[in-house]
Amino acid sequence: MEGDLCSGLSNGNQVDRKILQTFQKNFVQVEDILDQNRLLISEINQNQESKIPDNLTRNVGLIKELNINIRRVVGIYADLSSNFIRSMEPSSEGAYAILQNASPNISPRLRKATYPNKESYITQHRYSTYLKIFLLQANLGQGRDMATPVRSNNRLSLAMERTGQWVFSQDIPADVVVVVCEASFSLHKFMLVSKSNYIRKLILESKEPDLARINLSDIPGGPEIFEKAAKFCYGVNFEITVHNVAALRCAAEYLQMTDMYCDNNLSSRTEDFLAQVALSSLSGAIIVLKSCEDLLPLAEEVKIVQRCVDVISLKACNEANFPSRTPPNWWTEELSILDIEFIGRILSGMRKRGAKALTLASALTTYTERNLRHLVRDHSGRCTMSYNPGDCDMYARERELLQSIVSLLPSEKAALPINFLCCLIRTAIFVKASNSCKNELEKRISVILEHVTVDNLLVMSFTYDGEKLLDLDSIRRIISGFMEKEKNMAVFSGGDSKETCSAGMHRVAKTVDSYLGEIATYPELTISKFNGIAILVPKGARKVDDDIYRAIDIYLKAHPNLDEIEREKVCSVMDPLKLSYEARLHASQNKRLPVQIVLHTLYYDQLKLRSGADDQPDAAATRSQLQSDVSLVRENEALRSELTKMKLYISDMQKNKGSSAKRMSAAAASGSRKHTFFSSMSKTLGKLNPFKHGSKDTSHIDDNIAVDITKPRRRRFSIS
Repeated sequence: MEGDLCSGLSNGNQVDRKILQTFQKNFVQVEDILDQNRLLISEINQNQESKIPDNLTRNVGLIKELNINIRRVVGIYADLSSNFIRSMEPSSEGAYAILQNASPNISPRLRKATYPNKESYITQHRYSTYLKIFLLQANLGQGRDMATPVRSNNRLSLAMERTGQWVFSQDIPADVVVVVCEASFSLHKFMLVSKSNYIRKLILESKEPDLARINLSDIPGGPEIFEKAAKFCYGVNFEITVHNVAALRCAAEYLQMTDMYCDNNLSSRTEDFLAQVALSSLSGAIIVLKSCEDLLPLAEEVKIVQRCVDVISLKACNEANFPSRTPPNWWTEELSILDIEFIGRILSGMRKRGAKALTLASALTTYTERNLRHLVRDHSGRCTMSYNPGDCDMYARERELLQSIVSLLPSEKAALPINFLCCLIRTAIFVKASNSCKNELEKRISVILEHVTVDNLLVMSFTYDGEKLLDLDSIRRIISGFMEKEKNMAVFSGGDSKETCSAGMHRVAKTVDSYLGEIATYPELTISKFNGIAILVPKGARKVDDDIYRAIDIYLKAHPNLDEIEREKVCSVMDPLKLSYEARLHASQNKRLPVQIVLHTLYYDQLKLRSGADDQPDAAATRSQLQSDVSLVRENEALRSELTKMKLYISDMQKNKGSSAKRMSAAAASGSRKHTFFSSMSKTLGKLNPFKHGSKDTSHIDDNIAVDITKPRRRRFSIS
């Protein structure tokens, strides 16, 4: 019974073939008439332009002939439609009768095809057979099977495009709904199948007797691109541009709209546009590659991405060597719209083609400035960023992008601007980049530290608003890396790194001391951080210690609550004997300095006066004697401290033990004796002070005398 039903539905291959032959004959006839119409229209236009009276009179007859041809075309299509419907009536009637008389053992798939009434079934069967007609028509010739791809006659293909216009004009009801995401398209199966092998397979392999709904939500490009592909199936003109050609090419691949299935299909149309238009210029190739970001991995499979990368790499190298327009680096701005993965492939291709490191660095610098503008390129000194602590996605995107950029930096040390690297360090700290990313940037800066300015170091040290210090560990590692490099170079050259310092070392020492003076006023700068940076510079790298003294003095003034021991720790990074005369004079009057440092400066001045020379030949003996004198001063200070403690203890005794006047008097007398004892001890030890009679009188020094320690001006944290 099932075999009889299938036979009734098809109504025989001979009938189908006869109808298809009639269709083909009519299509060719219509095409001939349309060719005649084109000639008539051309002649009418020529006569109209000539404005000759005889030609204008002739146009009347030509227009009548044109109208007759149009009516002939309409008549052919009308007869074709009516003959087709009449030819289908017997098979539809027979199929319905067979279905009604089918046994209860009919398969579930065929049982689903049962319709509530005769009319609905016949209508559905008619459209199903209509689809089958066009499927067979597309494969007619040489007895090929429907699944075998063939190349149709060009005239027949053009006639099928005219059929699309006829479908719209005759208002034939749609028989399939194509769903693409949230959009729905009511279309005709026979028009879609004429171009798309994928839709043909869906219909043939469907378990439903007549597929009425197709979901193509996975099509590349979404509803907009599918609409253009559907227009192509209907023969409706639309514009292919550099912005949509990649999506159309991927959609053609997805829908299997290739020339293997139908001549001059969408796939070949898009390939021609890519080769002749899109990839003929650098800007066009960049736009096509940008559109591929949403078409992966299909865009990779059809080789669009690799072709774009090759074209861009070649043309970018040519532009770098022989600029075709101004400014010469215009192409770096064009590249900035691409994804970082594509940038990496393009730079790799340029490197293989011999591009210079400066060219690659220029492209990366421009790309970073554009894509991390709010982090790297801040010209105002104040940042308007509004990152929320919970905005993890934003941090993650910025962090991944920065780490990718750092991995692409050229290895040549002089290729990248110093301020650009410093801005990258600050960005890496801000977005909490990986340690490997920060270490790579720190190594690059340490190699060229002798060319770094104070402003560059400040860029790495402050937050974007310029009001708060960042973690200074990166600064310490950069300076330490430079000093280690200098030490190794001194060893390889056979010199003593402790005695000789290069010119670069002297420049770095001066830069570091000036940098410490700039950040000394900030309260979050602890003694350990201050000293941790200062001690990285070897003693021999400073010709004079005036700069580090200035930084120390600013730090002591900004932190007035430090005790004597803490102030001595701050001053431990300075050698008082290496101060210039002006600096020693200032230090001798500076009451913020600890006593030990003041003694050093005073005693050194006395030695200078006695010797009458600028240099002291016996420096080691002088320092030994100075250390001995300082130890005596410390003992004197210790005794005075003990005396103060004793006075406080006696005062407490007087307040708490007031039982009798006699005991209070005895306690007071005892206290007086102790006071006399310690005072005599102080006077005795004071005689040992070598500065009592030969030192300068500092009683007249004003406590307010100090160096100018104005807060550092707000700086532009930018790389330009």
